[in-house]
Amino acid sequence: MPYLKIIAVLSSVLLMGTAVTQPEKPGIFEGHTDIGNPKHAGNAQYNEATQTYTLRGSGYNIWFERDEFHYLYQQRNGDFTATAQFTFVGEGGDPHRKVGWMIREALTDTAVHVSAVSHGDGLTVLQWRTEPGVMMRDPEDEIFFPDKNLEVIQLERSGQTVIMRVGHPGEELQEVGSYEMKRLPEDVYVGLFICSHNPEEVEEATISHVSIE
Repeated sequence: MPYLKIIAVLSSVLLMGTAVTQPEKPGIFEGHTDIGNPKHAGNAQYNEATQTYTLRGSGYNIWFERDEFHYLYQQRNGDFTATAQFTFVGEGGDPHRKVGWMIREALTDTAVHVSAVSHGDGLTVLQWRTEPGVMMRDPEDEIFFPDKNLEVIQLERSGQTVIMRVGHPGEELQEVGSYEMKRLPEDVYVGLFICSHNPEEVEEATISHVSIE
């Protein structure tokens, strides 16, 4: 067999092997990535048998003018409602570690976004950044819910209005609040996120009963 033909055959075999080993899309999502270059890389996994996602991520915060976290996302346009049940793994960690749903205009660290957040200490809040790179403010850019430790989080987009609802499994969801996100484009990213709120740490959460409709 001529030398060039041997090389071509070997190249084809290698390419076939590469294609076979490519990871599948995690569940209903298109991909996952670290936003803002956190010190420790995050990860996302999907268990098809239990239909449960596991997120691991680091990051200093999702606040001020830029963000660091791990994001499991899909691209979406128009109106939709995203719902899931969230559980942190482990009792330790920063009380402001956070997990939840996020709608984001881009995968850059300064992007416009709105997030439905559950913190490590149980704090439940709707937060947003209205312009790229704009400093998020406390309490102007958030709405707090009086109850804590609510496992089910829902984030709905209806036109320019984004609505957050929360509740315990099996209970009717209660509205946290809503906000007009005028700078969000028609095509956005929507997905699950986790942030350790401590750049030296990596946090983990499991998410089940995930749907985007």
